[in-house]
Amino acid sequence: MKIVSFIRLLLLFIGISGAFSVLFGAWFAHAGHSLTFIDKTRIENAQFYQFIHTLALLATTIWLTKFHSKWLISSCVFFSVGILFFSGSLYLKTFLASPDIILIIGKLAPVGGAFLALGWLCLLFISNKAIYNK
Repeated sequence: MKIVSFIRLLLLFIGISGAFSVLFGAWFAHAGHSLTFIDKTRIENAQFYQFIHTLALLATTIWLTKFHSKWLISSCVFFSVGILFFSGSLYLKTFLASPDIILIIGKLAPVGGAFLALGWLCLLFISNKAIYNK
């Protein structure tokens, strides 16, 4: 896949993720009062991590347009998958009542968290290269 196509795909994902982050936050603020304490906490965490990592993904994508690197590409992929697995599984776990589905989906959150952490670690590895190899 060409880097330009990849960046366009990332920007599409960033736009959708950012919009849903705002929409989930607005829904939660206005209609979330009927949720249990556990569900409220789960939605707050999902929305917070989605918003923060969408911004991190945007910054990393902008960086990728200026400095092509496998580490930056990996970071973008890890952030994207992490958002989907971590926040997505928490949203689905809250809104789906089936115990079987909850067990399966619940296992995706820690995997998503690991992907988010890997996204940050990729930025750690790129930092020296980007600063010292101009």
